[in-house]
Amino acid sequence: MSTVEQRLTELGYTIPDVAAPVAAYVPALRHGDLVFTSGQLPFVDGVLPATGKVGEGEGLVAPAEAKKLAALCALNAIAAVKSVVGDLEKVARVVKVVGFVASDPAFVGQPGVINGASELLGAAFGEAGVHARSAVGVAVLPMDTPVEVEITVAVRD
Repeated sequence: MSTVEQRLTELGYTIPDVAAPVAAYVPALRHGDLVFTSGQLPFVDGVLPATGKVGEGEGLVAPAEAKKLAALCALNAIAAVKSVVGDLEKVARVVKVVGFVASDPAFVGQPGVINGASELLGAAFGEAGVHARSAVGVAVLPMDTPVEVEITVAVRD
């Protein structure tokens, strides 16, 4: 078990099987020393734990819940990276995180939601988990998921 996997285990996470693509793409692709993941949804055992828009109020996904979903997206992104490189110890740096939040029009807390992904990556990879990031509010995401995250990592052989 890699150090990354040990850290995740200590946090109560297990790296899942790679989520099957829901369209015409691959979960992750290596080009040179970079691995790019496709957007990862917060699937748990093939099921989305929540759907809908993020915001404050009845019928919306609470920002705190969405933050937890963003962490699950990051966990699924780690699984996608592992499927390409085999050993997570090969990850030299998480370079970039892009997070999308299906947002109620009044919601402006997208950075706080995507912190769920950033914090998990930092906990898993330590200093190598510090990254550049975008957190974007959108009208709707695939399958009505509240959050989607993609990452780019640099790897060494």
